[in-house]
Amino acid sequence: MVTINDIADLAGVSRTTVSRVLNSSGYVSEKARKKVLKVIEQTGYVPSEHAKSLRTKKTKVIGVLLPKVSTETISRIVEGIEYVLSENGYHILLASANLVAAKELEHLQLLQSRRVEGIILVATNTNDELVKMIQSLTIPVTALGQDIPGVSCVLYKDYEAAYDVVSLLIKKGHTRIGFIGVDEADPAVGIERKKAYYDCMKEAGLEVEEGWVQKGVFNIDSGAAAMERMLIKSDRQPTAVFAVTDRLAVGAMQTLKQEGVAVPDTMSVMSIGASDLSEYVTPPLATVNYFHEKAGRETAKLMLTQIRTKGASIKKISMDYRLIERDSLL
Repeated sequence: MVTINDIADLAGVSRTTVSRVLNSSGYVSEKARKKVLKVIEQTGYVPSEHAKSLRTKKTKVIGVLLPKVSTETISRIVEGIEYVLSENGYHILLASANLVAAKELEHLQLLQSRRVEGIILVATNTNDELVKMIQSLTIPVTALGQDIPGVSCVLYKDYEAAYDVVSLLIKKGHTRIGFIGVDEADPAVGIERKKAYYDCMKEAGLEVEEGWVQKGVFNIDSGAAAMERMLIKSDRQPTAVFAVTDRLAVGAMQTLKQEGVAVPDTMSVMSIGASDLSEYVTPPLATVNYFHEKAGRETAKLMLTQIRTKGASIKKISMDYRLIERDSLL
């Protein structure tokens, strides 16, 4: 393996001169520069990234901590993050907590030990342990999806989008609207979207029966089970259902089909996510587009600002969204 010392010997210059040529720093005569570049070309020398990182104390690697990896939403977010970071000469190191809070804390420490220059957290909670851990880190952190104190974040308008979904259902004449949510450990999806549902129903003067509100766990099967419980426990069946994710909504639609409840003729269904699944399920699912790839890009830009600007101020960016009306609505 050719080393920087070999390049210096072959070019008849000092090791410092070779280093200056490689890093485009310091004075080097044009004659010496040409000698070094010629030897590099002849030998096919490639500088060691590890050695360079030790010298500059910059690894050009950003850790990206995900709640899980097996969803379309996450893949779109990562695509956006990777696009911006690669354009700026950075690589990403992925880690997944698999929706386990303890693993999330463990991975934050692990990523810092791997000498990443910063961590992008695709967040699902804002508990005290997480906030304390982030505050203890010595590298920048940016977050996507949750408003974490002291951290620059890209946020979705969860309350506004959910309110608009329920409002749309009401405008279409529905007065009995069911709700399938998730655990409140996730403030954005579990609390904000549920609060918007209750607020919109109350402001429209509509009652909410206890059986109309059910909970799932971010997958299709739990959406199906939640819909089954809703049908069993409701004194009066809803004429529309708002599920907080596409997967929950698709599960609900499966149960409705099995029970002979026609969508949308008997029950309309709407969700949030705009996944490919929502477009190709039958009937196509009405949903909300959160522009996840763009959110990933914005989060990566925040990270670069934190790295490049010492003492950069904390920023909170809210993403736009778009309601998509499809055949699951009537």
